[in-house]
Amino acid sequence: MAKLKYLITFILPLSAWLGFYMQGYYAWLTLLISFVLIPLFEFLIPIDTKSSVEKIESNFSFFRFLLWLIVPIQWGTLFWFLSICVNANMGSASFWGNVSAMGILCGVYGINVAHELGHSTRKIDQFFAKSLLLSSLYMHFFIEHNFGHHKWVGTEQDGATARKDESVYSFWIRSIVRGIISAWHIETQRVKRKNLSYWHNQTFQLILIEGIWLSVLAFYSWKVLLAFVIVSFIGIMLLETVNYIEHYGLMRNRINEFRYEEVEPAHSWNSDHVLGRIVLFELSRHSDHHANPERAYPLLRSLPEAKHMPAGYPAMMLLALVPAWWFRVMNARLEN
Repeated sequence: MAKLKYLITFILPLSAWLGFYMQGYYAWLTLLISFVLIPLFEFLIPIDTKSSVEKIESNFSFFRFLLWLIVPIQWGTLFWFLSICVNANMGSASFWGNVSAMGILCGVYGINVAHELGHSTRKIDQFFAKSLLLSSLYMHFFIEHNFGHHKWVGTEQDGATARKDESVYSFWIRSIVRGIISAWHIETQRVKRKNLSYWHNQTFQLILIEGIWLSVLAFYSWKVLLAFVIVSFIGIMLLETVNYIEHYGLMRNRINEFRYEEVEPAHSWNSDHVLGRIVLFELSRHSDHHANPERAYPLLRSLPEAKHMPAGYPAMMLLALVPAWWFRVMNARLEN
């Protein structure tokens, strides 16, 4: 069961495929599962603080295979979605239902699974991570997250750390803009430090790839281009909402002019609610991830010193959309 439980995540592409095929009300099934059924069941199912496994058997284990499998599933689903977008007979309800389904997959698979693969030192994993990020138009995330966010999390220098009393809506703008700027700065400094040519700037390379991909879509059909941009935007908003809830109000103390205290589990909000953990490949065990970013997702632990959210990720994301309720719940936890 430690292995097979992660197959639950495939309920999302299956529901999206059913919606693409059946249309109508079925197109909204993925949204219903993600933000109604999963939060409901997470309130009913007891939390689980145990780790999935104690060790990974081999470099090509079942757990890594699942991540690799996401790549063809994500791209295959995206191409199916784009192919049906040119169907003039599709009603608006079906269209927006399909958009919501593909947008959720862009966030959960296109960015979240890329996040997990992007922490690997293996070139093949990094290639798959970048390919998934291309499917969500967020390739600079590979640079900024690994070399920016993990270094500066919990400080004023990190655009992806939400401040206390900051709404998710203002956070979206700040995190997206500063994330792009940070990725560009990181690569500019690396190229300059190593005395490399401008073309070695990875952020420039990734943005160029995205530009080429968008040009191909625009050449094919403006409807396809618009649909892709919309679902990518939804995926990005989901990712940034997750960023918001993961570190809200948790700041590291400055030791001196040049240093902050080390990143501790207490600098991330944690969630042990089972369904969200499984569907998101243990992303909600974020405290251990930041304390040990090299640790593979099945090995992530529930740490007692971490700050714990009162609900799972989907429910907390919905709560964040109502700032007054969010501040009432989370500010009280910060004070405690």
